Amino acid sequence: MSLLTRRGFLAATSASAATLLLPAQVRAQSTRMTLSATSRTIEVQGKAATVWGLLDGNGRSGLVFDPGQAFAVDLTNTLDAPTIIHWHGQIPPNIQDGVPDLPMPMLQPGESRGYDFAARPGTHWMHAHIPEHEMLLLAAPLVVRRPEDMSADRQEVTLFLHDFSFRPPAEVLAEITGGTSMAGMDHSQMGQDGVAAMDMGAMGQGDTMSMPGMDGMAMDLNDYNFDAYLANDRTLDDPEVLQVDKGGRVLVRVINAAAATVFWIDTGSLPGRLVAVDGEPVQPLPGSRFGLAMGQRLDIELDVPAEGGAFPILALREGAKERTGVILATPGASVTKVVGLSDAEHPAFSADISQEAALRAVTPLPEREPASQPMLMLGGSMMPYVWTINGQTWGNHVPVTAKSGDRVEITFHNMSMMAHPMHLHGHAFQVVSTGGARFAGAVRDTVHVPPMGMVTVAVDAGEAARWMLHCHHMPHLSTGMMTEFAVSV
Repeated sequence: MSLLTRRGFLAATSASAATLLLPAQVRAQSTRMTLSATSRTIEVQGKAATVWGLLDGNGRSGLVFDPGQAFAVDLTNTLDAPTIIHWHGQIPPNIQDGVPDLPMPMLQPGESRGYDFAARPGTHWMHAHIPEHEMLLLAAPLVVRRPEDMSADRQEVTLFLHDFSFRPPAEVLAEITGGTSMAGMDHSQMGQDGVAAMDMGAMGQGDTMSMPGMDGMAMDLNDYNFDAYLANDRTLDDPEVLQVDKGGRVLVRVINAAAATVFWIDTGSLPGRLVAVDGEPVQPLPGSRFGLAMGQRLDIELDVPAEGGAFPILALREGAKERTGVILATPGASVTKVVGLSDAEHPAFSADISQEAALRAVTPLPEREPASQPMLMLGGSMMPYVWTINGQTWGNHVPVTAKSGDRVEITFHNMSMMAHPMHLHGHAFQVVSTGGARFAGAVRDTVHVPPMGMVTVAVDAGEAARWMLHCHHMPHLSTGMMTEFAVSV
C-alpha cells in the first residue's frame, strides 16, 4: 500500500467496459474502473501464502475515487469459486449491495458484473459477504476522496488490517464454532430451521478479562489465536516503510478488515487527532491510541516533527501481546526493527465505550421524533458457540421493520460476554446514546456494542428493500448472528 500525496494519489486504472445495468448510450459516456476477484501470493513470516484479493487493472489492491467521481466499476470473478462483493460503507441500490441471493446471485467463475451508483465519500472498504472468503483476504480498501482532501496540505496512507491463518478458513471456523457454523447458509431463505438459541451464561475457553463493576464476571475477548496479524499484507518482521516529509502532516486511513480481531491504533510519539470514523467527519479527538472493531474505519491526522525520524504506527491486538503496523520515516532516518509481541498484554477496547461517547459528528442528523424504537437483544455463548439477535439465528430471525423515510432508533442491548460490532447495510446511522444521556455522536455504519452494554443509533430508513443487519465478527455471523432491516414503501 503506497503513500499518497495530495496531488499524487494512486488512481485505479479506468477502462471502458460493458455493464449489466446501464443502457448502451450511457455506457458509451462512462469512464469505468475494472476490479478482479483473484488469487494472489503474499509472504507471511517468511512463508509463501496463497490468498485471495480484489485488484484493480494495474494489479493494485483496492480502488480510489476522486471527488464527485461516480462508482462505475466492472467486477470480474477470476476465482474458481462463486463469490459476491459487498461495498462496505457505500449506499448502492439494494440490487447492487452484494449479499448472496439478496437479491442477486453470487458471481460465478469467469462472470463479470457492472456496478453503478453515487459514491459516498470517505474511508471505506469492500469484501466478500461470505465468511470463509473474507477470511481468505478477499477484501480491499475503497477510498472516496472529498474536495478538502485534495486541497489539504498533507500526505495520506492507508493502513489495512487483517488476521491471518495458514489453515483453510473452513477449518478455522469449525474449530472456533465447534461445528455450528452456518457460513454456507442461503441468505435469501426465510423461516428455515435455524440453530436454537443457547444458554447465554455458558463461558468459553477464549481469552478473558474481568470487567470493572461486573461482580467478577469475565468477558471473552479473543476466541482464536491467528498465525499472524497483517498491516497492508505484511507483519512487523518485514513492515512497510513509508516515506513522509519532515514537519509535514499525514492522514492515516485505518481499516479493520480482520475476521475476529479488535485493535488499538497506537501512534506512539506522534500527536494524533481522530478526524473521521467510518468515512464520516467527527470533531477532532486528540490522542495517541484509538480503538476500532471489525468493519470500522478511523481517519487519524498526525504531525511529523521538523527534525524527522522513524515512527511506528502500530495496531495492537486487544487483550493480547500481538501487534502489527507500518513505519513512517523521513528521508535518511534510521529505522529500528519493532518486534511483533509487546512486553505486556494490551488492554481491552471492547469493555470501554468512552471513545464512542466522546465522538461528536461534524454533520449530525437533523432532530426528528422516531417512528419506532426497536430493541435488539444480543446474546450467545462460547460453549456451545452460537450467537443470536433477540434469541434467534438467521432463518428464524424476526426483521426490524420500517417505512421508507421514517426515523428509527435501534437500541442494541448486549446480554453476552463478548462485544459485537453491529453493521447495517445501505444506511449510515448516528450514535445517540451509549446507555446514558443522549448526545449527537458519530455518524457511522458499524458500532461496537460492549458486553452487558447498550448503544442506541438513529437511522432514516432508505430504499424499500431488505437490508442486512449483522455482527461483523465472522464466527458470530457464521453461526447466525444476523437479521434484516426490512424497509417498505
